[in-house]
Amino acid sequence: MHIHILGICGTFMGGLAALAREAGHRVTGCDAGVYPPMSDQLRALGIDLMEGFGAEQLDLKPDLFVVGNVVSRARLPDGEPKFPLMEAILDAGAAYTSGPQWLAEHVLQGRHVLAIAGTHGKTTTTAMLAWILHSAGLEPGFLVGGVPVNFGVSARLGKGKCFVIEADEYDTAFFDKRSKFVHYRPRTAVLNNLEFDHADIFDDLGAIERQFHHLLRTVPASGRVVVNGLEESLTRVLHQGCWSETRSFGAAVSDFSALGAPDDFDVLLQGKTVAHVHWNLSGVHNQLNALAAIAAAEHVGVSAVRSAAALATFENVKRRMEVRAQILLPGTDAPVTIYDDFAHHPTAIRTTVNGLRRKVGESRILAVFEPRSNTMKLGAMKAQLPWSLEEADLAFCHSGGLGWDAMAALSPMGERVCVADSVDAVVAQVLARVKPGDHLLCMSNGGFGGIHQKLALALQSA
Repeated sequence: MHIHILGICGTFMGGLAALAREAGHRVTGCDAGVYPPMSDQLRALGIDLMEGFGAEQLDLKPDLFVVGNVVSRARLPDGEPKFPLMEAILDAGAAYTSGPQWLAEHVLQGRHVLAIAGTHGKTTTTAMLAWILHSAGLEPGFLVGGVPVNFGVSARLGKGKCFVIEADEYDTAFFDKRSKFVHYRPRTAVLNNLEFDHADIFDDLGAIERQFHHLLRTVPASGRVVVNGLEESLTRVLHQGCWSETRSFGAAVSDFSALGAPDDFDVLLQGKTVAHVHWNLSGVHNQLNALAAIAAAEHVGVSAVRSAAALATFENVKRRMEVRAQILLPGTDAPVTIYDDFAHHPTAIRTTVNGLRRKVGESRILAVFEPRSNTMKLGAMKAQLPWSLEEADLAFCHSGGLGWDAMAALSPMGERVCVADSVDAVVAQVLARVKPGDHLLCMSNGGFGGIHQKLALALQSA
């Protein structure tokens, strides 16, 4: 079968493309703003990528178009469709479906699906769980919304019964406004945390809680729901009804808890030590992610001891505090380190900055970020930005494309903040204030205009 994927470079759709290619399908796809790491992965798999959504792609005559949720019926100011290919598909009566629906029908049916949901930590926890099951010899399939360093690819069919999937609450497609995760029908569901996000499609936190409860409705009685015991929002979700076994993690009274530093801790099951984790990751958030993965793995027969051993060799996910470059300024011996991180929600930004602060101590952290997600572009959480950047020494905001005043929102930070409406201007601002030994933490859920390479080149030329 030949499938053509619209929005193929998104983390989910790119993973789906990899699975379809591995299953023997001919796969092509299109997108706008193609950027690594997904574009690199797709090209390495021999998948042809096309820039834009031109109607001429209908001439490819695939057996099926798989439509990502980036696609809409929107019109440009001149009245022309923003996605001409979608209009051509509809006019021609060509076969099309959504990514989650295709995945449910062609990959997940008949497998033990372990789904990781939550506002934060989905990608990392999914990668952890996949690595645990792989290390235990279960040969799982997986689809991660990023590229786990241990595997080098974001998705794999796997030969075993288990399939681990990142379960996103964002909508499925313009023609299916349900959350993606209701298609997956997991036997093991992890509810990592729950905050307000996706202000473009959800009116309030209660609306998201209802979607999480829709996920619970799909878990069988013989299944397991693994839930963060620290989250009141998830308690409310459970109170709406749960028909499966539950296991909690995080709180001292939870089934699974931790004792010790985030990088070296005991795993407790109902108060008794059952394993010990010593690894390279930092931050309480990763400790909680580990507990969630251990509880989920136990449901498919992997002991906490085996899970902990696997986590000792877990190497995280690309774009999760990934070091992109270390540059020595002329005449200095303390390098400037450039990081790339996917953080974009204020809570994730704060957690990421805190994790780096714990790692680098008193060294200066320069937070370089862009409010790029739909929620942030709408300004729904702009008031939280100064709070999220408290532990950064300086902050640099790319404000291009925003409909609100970033400088006004960040004004509580005083002289610690700089704002510019282009990536090149942000680079110039950073260059004017950087010092030897600084840590440049770049945060975005997009390509950020290649700012990491631009900063590296600018520092090398300084």
